[in-house]
Amino acid sequence: MAPTAAASEAVVISQKAEPVEKELTPLQAISHGDVLPDIPTFVSFAAERRHILIHMAATFRHWARQNFTEGQSGHISVRDPEFPGMMWMNPLSRHFGMLTAGDMLLLDIETGHIAAGSPNPATGLRTSNRAGFFIHRAVHRARPHDVHSVCHAHTNSGRAWAAFGRPLEMLTQDVCTLYGAHAVYNQYGGIVFGTDEGERIAHALGTSNKAAILMSHGLLTVGSTVDEAGFLFGLMDRSCDIQLRVEAAAAAGTLKKQIISDDEAAYNFRMASEPHVLYREAQADLELEIEAAGGEEALAKGLDQLVIIRE
Repeated sequence: MAPTAAASEAVVISQKAEPVEKELTPLQAISHGDVLPDIPTFVSFAAERRHILIHMAATFRHWARQNFTEGQSGHISVRDPEFPGMMWMNPLSRHFGMLTAGDMLLLDIETGHIAAGSPNPATGLRTSNRAGFFIHRAVHRARPHDVHSVCHAHTNSGRAWAAFGRPLEMLTQDVCTLYGAHAVYNQYGGIVFGTDEGERIAHALGTSNKAAILMSHGLLTVGSTVDEAGFLFGLMDRSCDIQLRVEAAAAAGTLKKQIISDDEAAYNFRMASEPHVLYREAQADLELEIEAAGGEEALAKGLDQLVIIRE
C-alpha cells in the first residue's frame, strides 16, 4: 500500500489588534459626548452668502451690545463666496445695532465700485467708510487665501492698550488664542485716506497673524469666517482690558504678574485657535442676537432685494 501524505493543519491564533491612537481634532478634544459640528458647508453660493450676511449683521449687533461703537468708526468686511474679488462691508453712518443683511454693501476690492447694496434708510445714500475700504482692501489683497473676514473698531480698552505700542502678554488661558499670532503696528499715520497707510497696516499684520494692535488707533482681527474674526476681536478687546487692570494692580510693586510659559501658551494656542473652534466660540453670542432680533428672517431683511451689478 502506497504511503499517503499527511495533511498539515495550519493553526491560526486570533490576536487582539493593538489600538491605534488617533489624534483628536480640537473640536473633538473639547466636546464631551456629541462632537460639535464644523463650519457649515452649503449647496449654493446664494445659501452661503445668506448665512454669511446674517452672521455679519449678528456680529455687529453683538458689537453694539458690547459698546464697541464710536460714532461712524468701525467696520467689518467679508469676502463674497461667489465673487472672491469683492467684499461685503457695513454702510457708513448706520448704527451697528440696527444693521441687517440687506444693509451691507458689496465693494470691488480693486476699484471700490459698489456692486450691490441698499441705500441707508436715514440718508437715502449708499456710502461706505473710505478709510475702512483702504484698510480692508490691503488686508484682503495681502492674504487672499486664508483671510475671508477683517474686523476693525475703536474700542475703549483696545485704544487704551494700543497707546503703549506693546503686544499682549500671556496672562490668561484665553489670550493664549493669540499666542505668537498678533502683531503691533507701532506707527501712526493718521486717518487712512490713501492706500499707503492701509498697506503698511497689512504689512504689519504679516502673513499668518490673526490680529494686530494699531498704536494710537485700535484693534484689527482676521479670520476664515466673520464668526472667527468677530469672536477674536471681542477676545482681544477683553484681553486688553485685563492687561490694563493687571498693569494697574502691579504698578505699586506689591503684586507680581505671572506669565504663562511658552510651552503652555503654545499648547493652548494649538487647541483654541483652530478656525472650526473659533467659529463655534462665536455661535452662542450670535444665536442670542438672532433670537433677540426675532429670528434669521428678521436679520435677513432686505437681502432678497439685493442685486449684484458687476463692472
